[in-house]
Amino acid sequence: MHTDAVHQNQFVSMNGSSVPVLSRLSFLAGEPFAVNVAFRTERGRWVEWTFARELLADGLVEPTGIGDVRLRPDLAADEDILFLEIESPEGYALIEFEREDVAQFVQATLDLVPLGTEHEHFDVEALIDEITNV
Repeated sequence: MHTDAVHQNQFVSMNGSSVPVLSRLSFLAGEPFAVNVAFRTERGRWVEWTFARELLADGLVEPTGIGDVRLRPDLAADEDILFLEIESPEGYALIEFEREDVAQFVQATLDLVPLGTEHEHFDVEALIDEITNV
C-alpha cells in the first residue's frame, strides 16, 4: 500500500514540565516543503505549527532557524534530545523531542519526497487557484 503522508505521534516534554504532552508530526507529499507539528492542550484541542521540512532535517544535526521556530540538538548534555523553540505574540514554548523519533519521521518524509525534488510534487496552479478564489 502506497501513501502520500507520514504521521507520527509521541509524547514530549513542554517547558520542562514533568507531565508529557501528546504531539503529532505530519507531512503530506502534496505539500512537500512543509511539516506540521501539533500539541494536544489540556482542553483537548490541538495547537498546530507549520514550518519548513528542511528546517526540521537541519535541526537534527545543528542549531537552525531564526524567528518564530528554532531547532537544536542537545549535543552538550544529552544528544538523544532535540529542542524545538516556538515563539509567537501569545507566548513561548520549549519542546523536547526524542531525537531518534524525529530522525525516523524525517527519513520517512525523504523516502516519499527526497530533498531537492519538492517542485515535482507541488501543484503551484492549485495554490494560485486557492489564493485567488478567496
